[in-house]
Amino acid sequence: MDEKIENKKKKKSFYWFIFLQFVIIIYTLSGVCAKYASGTSFLSFKFLLFYGLELFILAIYALLWQQVIKRFDLSIAYANRACALLWSMVWSILFFHEVVTVKNVIGVLIVILGTIIVNKESV
Repeated sequence: MDEKIENKKKKKSFYWFIFLQFVIIIYTLSGVCAKYASGTSFLSFKFLLFYGLELFILAIYALLWQQVIKRFDLSIAYANRACALLWSMVWSILFFHEVVTVKNVIGVLIVILGTIIVNKESV
């Protein structure tokens, strides 16, 4: 019986970890909007659109982040925010066709490895 309860706890913990990563993805999308806004004329329609979208995304992120820090130790939650580097790199390739260097990849891998080490006990 204890094993079933433990499995349920692990499964629930895993779902919250996925939710945490989803929140981080949302956060990084605000940076995409900011970059698009910066490439337009100040106060143009596109500028206001992307800037408004950025603010909207950040508002959603703030609400979701409250749920994250309610369910995770603060040290775990903030350690996972380092995964924003990975998502930012993905967005830079997909949206802006930027070149990613080997140093960039190695750096992100080191950060991800550190995040995995921090999460080892919590998931």
